[in-house]
Amino acid sequence: MVELDDIDKKIILELLEEPKASLRSLAASVGIALGTASSRLKSLQDRGIIKGWLVDLDPAAIGWEMTVIVGLRIEKGQMMEVQQQIAADPRVFSVYDVTGDFDSIAMARVRNREQLNALTKEVFSNEGIIRSFTHVVLNTVKESSVVPPF
Repeated sequence: MVELDDIDKKIILELLEEPKASLRSLAASVGIALGTASSRLKSLQDRGIIKGWLVDLDPAAIGWEMTVIVGLRIEKGQMMEVQQQIAADPRVFSVYDVTGDFDSIAMARVRNREQLNALTKEVFSNEGIIRSFTHVVLNTVKESSVVPPF
């Protein structure tokens, strides 16, 4: 775990509140010099704490109507290869190693039932997959990639 001092924490909290804040505004809000804000922000990026800057799209608004969660049972010794093949598909946005009834969980978005059928046949029926269990999300109660910082 990376140690963060109070200034780093203030910068992160400010950016979580206002991701589009200018460097000048960020420095003023945190109470530090513009040069300090710039070097601290670069350090947070260089250390991998801030991984990038993203546009948060509403998938349904651009036609990706269905989210699916797929539990996978994978043949012994095939896990990494199968997961890499699944992760390479642009409709798949997350792949996890998990404990419990499944070996892996994948999450994907499709536009309609026909695309779900194609995804299942093209991706989740590949060699190395013993069985897939597809769950269609009916309603999203909460979805966020923001983690509590401290």
